[in-house]
Amino acid sequence: MATLMDVAKRANVSKMTVSRVINHPEQVTDELKELVYTAMKELDYRPNLIAKALVSNSTRIIKLCILEDIDVTEPYYMNLMVGIAKALDLHQYSLQLVTRRNFDIGNCDGYIITGLRERDVAWIRDLTKPVVVFGENQYGFDYVDTNNQLGTYLAAQLALERGYRQLIYIGMASEEAFEKSREAGYLQLMHEQQRPVQLHHFNNHSHLTEAYIIEHWAQFKLETAFICATDRLAIGIERGIASCGGHVPQEFGITGFDGVFLNQVASPKLTTIKQSIIEMGRACGENILKKINQEWIERPLIFEPNIEMGGTIRPVLKEQSE
Repeated sequence: MATLMDVAKRANVSKMTVSRVINHPEQVTDELKELVYTAMKELDYRPNLIAKALVSNSTRIIKLCILEDIDVTEPYYMNLMVGIAKALDLHQYSLQLVTRRNFDIGNCDGYIITGLRERDVAWIRDLTKPVVVFGENQYGFDYVDTNNQLGTYLAAQLALERGYRQLIYIGMASEEAFEKSREAGYLQLMHEQQRPVQLHHFNNHSHLTEAYIIEHWAQFKLETAFICATDRLAIGIERGIASCGGHVPQEFGITGFDGVFLNQVASPKLTTIKQSIIEMGRACGENILKKINQEWIERPLIFEPNIEMGGTIRPVLKEQSE
């Protein structure tokens, strides 16, 4: 079996450098890491992390606990897990996906929790291992999330700039903080512009918003834009308008929120507020490891959203561009 010294010789570095790459990769340059990782792969060398974990009373496991009743094959969550796993892999930690029912089965070194509701606050506060929450919250937990309020503010602002006269907010029927913040972004712009507010909330299923458009079609005026809290809700709006013979984006505008996958398969493609899900997942992974190593300062980490243009908001008017 290859040894640490064999790896050092193959990579033409010191034994100490190999040890640092394995145990503290954040302290080593990318070039050195590449040299050592290549040598480890060529020699089929695997660090004895099990022995190390026994000595330090560590499991090398981080649990991702999804409290929402969702399909974990959803592209949004798949991207989140990829980001977390990339961060953990650099430090030889593994990611374990758990649900509310089985989160306490087996040991771990820390938790990343998403889908936090008020009913979960008490037991999460009682956890003895470090916790990072993915998703904005008002309960004092440090978290990683997008600036949700700014996202819908930018979407609504874009719709007004492109000439739509009436803006309707299509939100999620949820008490989660991120939904409240997305709604607040729409409300902020409406109040600034002294425009009438219209709010409608649905469970996050496209068939519900499609049915809403079809059932109320006669009520919608031309030059209306729908500011949606998710891409899934936006797709339902788009399908409903098409079913009723309306035209997007000439007569009606639509914006979504997420920009992970669904915006790309819509026809036309959705103009959406894109979240950096993989990067946010990576931040969750990095932050939980900092907390385990007692390097983390309690604070939220907020990513700025970006508008990703599709075909559901009309392009810049010619007179505006000149």
